[in-house]
Amino acid sequence: MKAKAKLYLQLVRWDRPAGWLLLLWPTLSALWLAAGGFPGWHLVLVFTLGTILMRSAGCCLNDVADRDFDRHVKRTALRPVTSGKLSVTEALALGGVLALLAFGLVLTTNRATIYWSFAALALTLLYPFAKRFISMPQAVLGVAFSFGIPMAFAAVQGAVPTLAWLLLLGNLFWVIAYDTEYAMVDRDDDLLIGMKTSAITLGRFDVAFILFSYLAYLVIWTLSLWSMVNSVIYLLAIAAALLQSLRLVWLIRKRERDDCFKAFRLNHWIGLTLFLGLALALS
Repeated sequence: MKAKAKLYLQLVRWDRPAGWLLLLWPTLSALWLAAGGFPGWHLVLVFTLGTILMRSAGCCLNDVADRDFDRHVKRTALRPVTSGKLSVTEALALGGVLALLAFGLVLTTNRATIYWSFAALALTLLYPFAKRFISMPQAVLGVAFSFGIPMAFAAVQGAVPTLAWLLLLGNLFWVIAYDTEYAMVDRDDDLLIGMKTSAITLGRFDVAFILFSYLAYLVIWTLSLWSMVNSVIYLLAIAAALLQSLRLVWLIRKRERDDCFKAFRLNHWIGLTLFLGLALALS
């Protein structure tokens, strides 16, 4: 039982919290913005736990969908489903349970949030297969990883305003930036197996596009929120996030696998910086 539990924890990347933190910070930022300050513990807990559960469920589906590809990639060859230590049925069952638990949390909110949760689920199901047909599947992931933003506004306000979609657009650029860094780690393997990624599509322009994506993300969030959060604290947070972004671009400039993976794992600090800036400015 202990061995099986360990495999399940590996399946949901329990030892790699960077994945759900990248989802969490923009979602919490949207909650604070929608509420004009602290949104209450109920919504904070619902969206925090829901983020962790849905990211874990997504890992289960992703590993099942990619199991035949992952065995040819150095970084993923030993994943539980790929290696055969967990069956497809076991992985899908766990993913289904986690998704149902997340939906149970959504049911404690309002009707608008429940409706939008089905769109979020559809995106979660779509992404693992987008890598086979779309040259930049990171754009699909960007929408999926940003969908906590409109859901947060729906949970607080009962509707999704234009601001939420602007923030989603900005966040999409951030996701493209860090997931392209992630894709750069596996570029050689992905070329051999025919997987489509932004790192392959962009070629020698990958680093430049990552820089552009970071800048687009910060510019969109700054301009979208200027009339609402025009405080010195928020500007300092934007400046700090910009410096962090430039550091990560410098880190990946030589396209070394370890450096690209390190850059990906450090991205959640950018999201945390902006969230703290917004939370403090709105307090």
